Amino acid sequence: MIVVTDTSVVLNLCALQQEQLLADIFGRVLAPPSVMQEFQRLASVDPRFAGLTFPAFVQVSAASQIAAALLQNQRLHQGEREALSLAAELGADAVLMDERAGRAAAGILGLTSIGVLGILVQAKTLGLLPVIKPLLDRLHHQVRFWIAPALIQQVLHSVGE
Repeated sequence: MIVVTDTSVVLNLCALQQEQLLADIFGRVLAPPSVMQEFQRLASVDPRFAGLTFPAFVQVSAASQIAAALLQNQRLHQGEREALSLAAELGADAVLMDERAGRAAAGILGLTSIGVLGILVQAKTLGLLPVIKPLLDRLHHQVRFWIAPALIQQVLHSVGE
């Protein structure tokens, strides 16, 4: 399985010390150069991410060009454009992305998108994590990743917690 990640997913999993889930679940994980650069910038300036390092197993690779459907989309950041373009170019199994605009653009390109919550659910389902509630609590309170309370309850219910 091949997936392409945007910054948010890999950064937040690193903040939870759960980045290995990406390799365990998906096997081959790629990111465009701008995603690695944004990760490194945030790790150097944002106290929530201080000291985090970009996972060595994530292969950095650039798309040959930005997908035409993304060029005029002002709601996307450079990393999202590059990740979506790389995923489309490679025919990736999924693009790892949390942002609503990016997930909508993935749908337009015919790509499956999976966010950090979906990865935690998959990890629990596969037996890679015994519980996810403590991780959701840390993600929400310590990392300050906004999650609607109803979504938290829905996710926990879906995995029997």
